[in-house]
Amino acid sequence: MDALPPQQLPLTARWCLIQGPCIDLEVARTAEQKRLGLMQRPALPPLRGMWFPFSAPAPERFWMFNTIAPLDLVFVRDGRVLDLAPEVPVCPALPCRSYWADADGNGRADFVDAVIEIGAGEAARLGIRRGDRVTIGTITSRN
Repeated sequence: MDALPPQQLPLTARWCLIQGPCIDLEVARTAEQKRLGLMQRPALPPLRGMWFPFSAPAPERFWMFNTIAPLDLVFVRDGRVLDLAPEVPVCPALPCRSYWADADGNGRADFVDAVIEIGAGEAARLGIRRGDRVTIGTITSRN
């Protein structure tokens, strides 16, 4: 079976850090967009990412199957960074490890209402930490 081409969504959202720059985001709204995520995409440039908003908080789990560049995963609940999974490696073949918010370290997935994927190392470079405010606004597309 041939691999699907990577999805490229328009940049329609922006997360401006309190004391720093803004990250322009593609928004994965539909189930299919969320399923495809950043699969088969080259490494993201600085200050770019993908936002996965969810209609209700849930214990969301992410994996890196068919993702060809490592990522930082930022787990969000109630407008704050709940947890981070930094420098998540690629997974070219099954089985793949799952990643989720584990803010209290109990090994169980915490409920989140959004996940933001950015290039590996970006969270550390930008100083993103647990508890940071996440306010995402709308922008016009400028691919």
